Amino acid sequence: MAQHGEALQLGWLGTGRMGAAMVRRLLANGCDVTVYNRTAAKAAPLVQLGAKAAGSCQELAGCDIVFTAVGTPADLVSALTGPGGLISGSASPKIVVDTSTVSADASAIVRERLGERGTALLAAPVMGNPKVVEVGRMTAAVSGPRDAFDTAQPYLNMLGRGVTYVGDGELARVVKLCHNLFLGVVAASMAEITILAQASGISREAFLACLNNSVVGSQFTQYKTPAYVNLDFEATFTARLLRKDFDLGLAAARECEVPMPVAAVVHQLIQSLVSRGYGDVDFAALIAQEAQLAGLTLESEHADVSDGLGPPAPAPSLSGLIRPYQALSVGRTRPRHPAQCLSATVRPSPSGIMTSSTRSSAAAWSFMARTAMTDGLSLPASSTRPWENVLSTMITPPLRTRGTTSAQYLG
Repeated sequence: MAQHGEALQLGWLGTGRMGAAMVRRLLANGCDVTVYNRTAAKAAPLVQLGAKAAGSCQELAGCDIVFTAVGTPADLVSALTGPGGLISGSASPKIVVDTSTVSADASAIVRERLGERGTALLAAPVMGNPKVVEVGRMTAAVSGPRDAFDTAQPYLNMLGRGVTYVGDGELARVVKLCHNLFLGVVAASMAEITILAQASGISREAFLACLNNSVVGSQFTQYKTPAYVNLDFEATFTARLLRKDFDLGLAAARECEVPMPVAAVVHQLIQSLVSRGYGDVDFAALIAQEAQLAGLTLESEHADVSDGLGPPAPAPSLSGLIRPYQALSVGRTRPRHPAQCLSATVRPSPSGIMTSSTRSSAAAWSFMARTAMTDGLSLPASSTRPWENVLSTMITPPLRTRGTTSAQYLG
């Protein structure tokens, strides 16, 4: 183990897709990491990046801090306290940090057994998937002894954009279950409304772009949009794993006598998804199931849609758009068209985010007039010119960023 003032020696138990992504971040930050996985081949790429390989769980016991990332409560109990497990020998680490999503009951059992050996347990279920980890967006709730958290926090922060200490005991387990219940409910609702929009003749790409630009859009809805638009169900988090979290979350609700009727319905939708053969693909397949129930046949829209994880695109300048329209009025005696008037004064609206979906020239004119009034402007009388093309080519591209007026043409 490390001496006072030295960097701590880290162990990592469980190098599946999620575990491996987190280990890579520790290695990139120069940490000394020893890894173990039951299937040794999954740990081999990490060894090539500079990790050390352990031959058993027990070999990790000499580390200062051991992180775990396993699939089920039974896996956690076995890997840490079972025969051949982490503390099956004479040595024990100072701290174990479990990043898995397991029940509070299983966590309490492990906490008690580790405590008998002088090892502190931090429950630190992470929120995100391997891709989210890779771009540094992962977060975690952490509970357990505060002094252990203070020791482990610098390393936990390396895994993402920060962690939140929520208290002692198993409180972090409850936070994670609540998080994943909400995630499933939002995903199911998102699938339903997207299929309603498609059944009404609106493309999934256009509808979700409008949704994501609105106040109800979120980092999660943006992240799932490519899967819903292009039907890419490569697993980031499988339906089977989400079902496990709903099982645990609803069990916790029963124990606390908290009714959860919405989550209960979504639980059955996820069960149906697994029963239909989607258990090992991403839970975004909820949209395929919803389409089947609605009698629709889905096809990929093959659209170039951002998942929102990259850096935001800079908002284009309006100057290049204003000049051409202003030039049209040179030498004319009649008033400029409304679009020309608006082009010289368009700016982010003081009212904040305002999104308009336009279908006709009347709707387009109404949108332009409302925007002008919001900004204290006046427009000349309406003409018969079709303004849909003006909106789609002049207004929409530069103003799609949050915090500005934006328009989404739907057809």
